[in-house]
Amino acid sequence: MPAAITRKIHVVDAAGQTVGRLASSIALILQGKNKAVYAPNRDCGDTVIIKNIRRAVFTGKKIGQKKYFHYSGYPGGMRQDLLQDLWSKNPASVFVRVVKQMLPDNTLRKKWLRRLKFEAEDLKTR
Repeated sequence: MPAAITRKIHVVDAAGQTVGRLASSIALILQGKNKAVYAPNRDCGDTVIIKNIRRAVFTGKKIGQKKYFHYSGYPGGMRQDLLQDLWSKNPASVFVRVVKQMLPDNTLRKKWLRRLKFEAEDLKTR
């Protein structure tokens, strides 16, 4: 294994691309699975900058039917939000959630997600 890891910056244009397919390819880049020096116990992935996340698309009826649930731990504390509402408020946070669910649940996941960045225009709320 090399002592130093060289990291690249990948700029991805999300306009017109399907959210799930885009997220799975970005998850592979964040983990470093596209490199020859990949090891599952090392953080050897690259940085990904996503442009035009607002113009990414969902297939089927997902945008109107998919719900995200959150439970506070108290009786009656179950909350649900429609994907359509969350996407209109902040598409970057929804996309981070999608990529997070595609990464393995281990100690490296936080480091990988820190290298997922968005253009400044996409972070502004309406």
